[in-house]
Amino acid sequence: MTLSTRRQAKRAARRAARRALPFRRRLLPTWRVTLGTLATLLLLAAGGFAVLYVIVPVPDPNAHAVAQNNIYLYADGTTEIARTGAVNRTDVTIGQIPLQTQQAVVSAEDRTFYQNRGIDLKGLTRAGWNTLTGKGKQGGSTITQQYVKNYYLTQDRTLERKGRELLITLKVDQQLDKSEILAGYLNSSYYGRGAYGIQSAAHAYYGVDSSQLTLGQGAYLASLLQAPSLYDVRTATPANREKAIARWHYALDGMVQLGFLTPADRTATTFPEPIDPKPATGLAGQAGYLVGVADDYLISSGTLDAATLKSGGWRITTTFDKPRQDAFARAVQEQLTGELDPQSRPTTDTDVRVAGASVEPATGRVVAVYGGPDYVKQPFNDALRQDNQIGSTFKPIDLAAGLIAQHTVDGRPITTESRYDGTSERPVTGGPTPYAPPNEDDTDYGTITLRQAMVKSVNSVYAQEGVDAGLARVRETAVKLGIPDSVRGMDPANTSMTLGTATPSALDLAGAYATLAAHGQAHTPWSVLTLERVNPGGSVDIPKMPEHKATEALDRQIADSVTDVLRDVISPRGTGSAALDLNRPAAGKTGTTDSNLSAWFAGYTPELATTVGLFRENPKTHAKEPLAGTAGFTRINGGAFPTRIWTAYMTAALDGAPTQDFDLQTGPAVPTGPIFPTAPMTTSPSATTTPSTGPATAGPAPTQAPSAPATPEAPATGAAGPSPQPPKPTDPEQPSPTPKPTPRPTRPTGGGPTPTGGPATQQGTPPALSP
Repeated sequence: MTLSTRRQAKRAARRAARRALPFRRRLLPTWRVTLGTLATLLLLAAGGFAVLYVIVPVPDPNAHAVAQNNIYLYADGTTEIARTGAVNRTDVTIGQIPLQTQQAVVSAEDRTFYQNRGIDLKGLTRAGWNTLTGKGKQGGSTITQQYVKNYYLTQDRTLERKGRELLITLKVDQQLDKSEILAGYLNSSYYGRGAYGIQSAAHAYYGVDSSQLTLGQGAYLASLLQAPSLYDVRTATPANREKAIARWHYALDGMVQLGFLTPADRTATTFPEPIDPKPATGLAGQAGYLVGVADDYLISSGTLDAATLKSGGWRITTTFDKPRQDAFARAVQEQLTGELDPQSRPTTDTDVRVAGASVEPATGRVVAVYGGPDYVKQPFNDALRQDNQIGSTFKPIDLAAGLIAQHTVDGRPITTESRYDGTSERPVTGGPTPYAPPNEDDTDYGTITLRQAMVKSVNSVYAQEGVDAGLARVRETAVKLGIPDSVRGMDPANTSMTLGTATPSALDLAGAYATLAAHGQAHTPWSVLTLERVNPGGSVDIPKMPEHKATEALDRQIADSVTDVLRDVISPRGTGSAALDLNRPAAGKTGTTDSNLSAWFAGYTPELATTVGLFRENPKTHAKEPLAGTAGFTRINGGAFPTRIWTAYMTAALDGAPTQDFDLQTGPAVPTGPIFPTAPMTTSPSATTTPSTGPATAGPAPTQAPSAPATPEAPATGAAGPSPQPPKPTDPEQPSPTPKPTPRPTRPTGGGPTPTGGPATQQGTPPALSP
């Protein structure tokens, strides 16, 4: 039998054997067919890749690197706020970049840089797997890939761009040595503060040439590459500052792992604080602050990343209303700045700062902010900072949480007319940590309703009420209203949380109060209406903007009940009496922190919610300084300058608009169940928490101003009776110690201002907060 005959016989035998198999088994291809198909596909893929590798050129390095200005507009779409985005970049050679800075970048961004061929297949596979398995969208790009994207391509997130990136990366890795690639990457990357390239970054953050960077400084610049704007520790939130420093540690630890740095030198390296940011040109006055709020919104919402935004060419129409923005700046100037005399009072009238924000409750649109007097002179946006405690402006959140809870620790319902012991320094019962906060001027109020306690901002009452509501519920309520869950001072493990140790920004707080004004419907404040960019080729980029749907943070009856109480704060007997000059229905709350480190007023009408915060800060150390003595007053409370600024701004902002009343749907002031007796005033540590014994449902607010609430001297109708020893409190939110408040604080007589402090806090407990 010949060889040909034997082959034919074998093939015939295989065909016969396959025909003998069941039908479903014959549908499966044989291993020869499978292997042949795979081999063909591999050859086609290799051939296709080879063809693409040949035909896809490395583009001109600067073809896609021309940046344009960003144009920011007011809400009218025509009035210009500022132009920014000019590229701030000076290229340097690799020899002008310290070796340790180069190594820190490799450690932070691509630890296989000196070994890979431009692409890290293991890293790409790991990133893809983590993304698919729900561990978050992750990238596996090497330094070479990032350089190609920055220097040759665009920031577009498309499969076509990614495919070109991989092909060009392979070519670039073949054509350039590692030092050239690293130099290109360091010169093209964005570091924040408008700085492109390592040379500009060295000047922006440390005021030196790149050749003078220390180990620690170089490692920090390397850390910035991951999130340049968010990781600027001079302007970052506390949480982002921690992340930035953690990234700095990661870079240094990687240098040790790669053998670039000895453990001893690593241990001896301390974090190098950068210098304060210098303002960009064209951002004078309020413009820089408005641009900062718009940029923060675009980046934090995920609409654009920082590099894409800074690449320029964007036409950004904001939500800011120019007349209202001008009115905010004018109110601060007329009500505060004009009262300061730094020459005569250099130790108290310098470094005074104001943070403010104004939000539409119905939409969440930010219509105005106050971040400082002039961005060129003060390039810090105080409207966005999250490091000032808000004091008693937190008490409405305590009340809302209590109304949600519907019971105290002993099962008695909480309503706006529930009665508490207002004795100063009465120990809080049931809290996780010991706490006995003093009232302003150590005033005892006896048995007092929650409504009256809000009007007089009684610390001892709301410290206990917050614990009764449940500190975890208080925190949850704050977050639902709009206070970010990442801010400091909202730990349910600390009883003092009830009196406002939280540190949201003025914009955060305005958003929370806007939720109350909107009957419990919450909008996250937003500041950009439209966004578009015309590219050199004529195409137009129009990113999808976030939706602004409301979420229900509170039941309407609860939100409206809080508003009903806050209307009484703006009354002749309330701590916000200065806001009566608005001559419109309004609700609000004052706040002053212990040691007089900050003072606040947060308030709203049906149309607009606005917050104003006042504080002092050392410009060199950034340490907070007491407000006592400012403008010649012994104490600056929320009812003074913050309320005056608020009133002046709101008067101008609502000028010409028809007066609107609150459309409130409040719940019952007292429960329909059994009536509990009213406990007499006691000086014992235990709290007395009982509702009033008669129906005390609040009526609608008057058109011009709310009526004065019941005071400790005149209990609410239906109460069991006055306290056995009725106190005669002074108005805790007025600088003058006289009982009758005046819209403007009164300077003390005698030998000038003397800072006044509250009673000493209890040893081992958190600081108490004043109204």
